[in-house]
This record gives sequence, structure tokens and C-alpha cells, in this order.
Amino acid sequence: MEDKQGKDVRLFDVRKHSSLTDYCIAVSGSSSPHLRAMADEVQYSLKKEGVLSYRRAGDPEHGWVVVDYVDVIIHIFSDQARQYYAIEELWVAAPRKRR
Repeated sequence: MEDKQGKDVRLFDVRKHSSLTDYCIAVSGSSSPHLRAMADEVQYSLKKEGVLSYRRAGDPEHGWVVVDYVDVIIHIFSDQARQYYAIEELWVAAPRKRR
């Protein structure tokens, strides 16, 4: 996602806080095509490595795309949607890494 100029990439280690996944990644994009390009790129790159996503949901036109790899969930937001949903606040106690 950084290769596609994703902004404010954050990785949350939620293993001790979630029974659904081990890690969450949040990243922001600048436009609907940018969100779509980041989601497409992550799926393409990981597929080349033999890792398939379980599910992809959301709509870049609405500012949020989620790519679910079961152990890792990737949230790709517009700046406005990221601020509105404040997903980082869900994981305030989780160790995080900012890139």
C-alpha cells in the first residue's frame, strides 16, 4: 500500500484484544480510484505469493474498503471516512506500529 502512496499506515496487533483476527491495518487514500488501486494491489501482490483474501467488502465511492485475510484485516479509508469511523479508537490498548 505504501507503493501506492497510502497515507498514515498503521498496524495494530490485536491478538490479545480480538477473537476475530490477529492484526488490523488501517491506511488512508486520497480518492475513490486511489482506494480501489490500493485494495487491488494488495490482493494482487498477496495472490502472487499464494495468499488469497477471504473476502473484500465496501465501496471506494463510499470511502471504505475492507480486505479480509482472516488473520489480517486491512481497512482502506478516505480521510473523511477514517476520521468519522475512528477505527484506531477500537484498538487503543493494542500495540501499534506507525509507518
